[in-house]
Amino acid sequence: MKKLIAGVVLGVGLVAMAHGAGDSQAGEQNAAVCAGCHGQGGAKPIMGVYPKLSGLGEKYLYNQLVAIKEGERVIPEMTGLLGSMSDQDLQDLAAYFNEQDMVVSQADPKLADKGAALYRGGNMATGVPACAGCHNPRGNGNEPAGYPALGGQNAEYVTKQLKAYREGARSTGANAAIMMDVASKLTDAEIEAVSSYISGLN
Repeated sequence: MKKLIAGVVLGVGLVAMAHGAGDSQAGEQNAAVCAGCHGQGGAKPIMGVYPKLSGLGEKYLYNQLVAIKEGERVIPEMTGLLGSMSDQDLQDLAAYFNEQDMVVSQADPKLADKGAALYRGGNMATGVPACAGCHNPRGNGNEPAGYPALGGQNAEYVTKQLKAYREGARSTGANAAIMMDVASKLTDAEIEAVSSYISGLN
């Protein structure tokens, strides 16, 4: 009997780990303040430089919220917004936004081929790895690793983040070193092309 109970407890624990620790219904209640910039459900930001939060991956979202709250990732527009939220509140927000559908944007047809080549194959000549290796060929990300889903993200936001990694302005988080290395090898034209491609990826 003890083995059975232990097995059930372990099973429930593994399911909780697999699906994250957040309660999306509770997260919805706290998400109202986010809608002003990121849109309802985090799917339609009011400006292209603001990220879509919908469907990015619960682990990634939670890690970013913690980094912002603790001041490791500085976003002036979010100053003080997370200060009164508990760790559980942040987990709930991450769960809520992760469950929302990503609204895919439209890639620039003129940049599609170049962007696709970079995303899927990288640039061997300059040592740029394929984005698809970490972020999935369809842009769905890698939840266990905490790599965000990129497909459909605003091109302007992706461009801003890649340049921030390249310049060292965004340097926090478990995967920052990887992204800083990748971005350091990208030209402005490559960033523009791959960002546009990502915006239409689904």
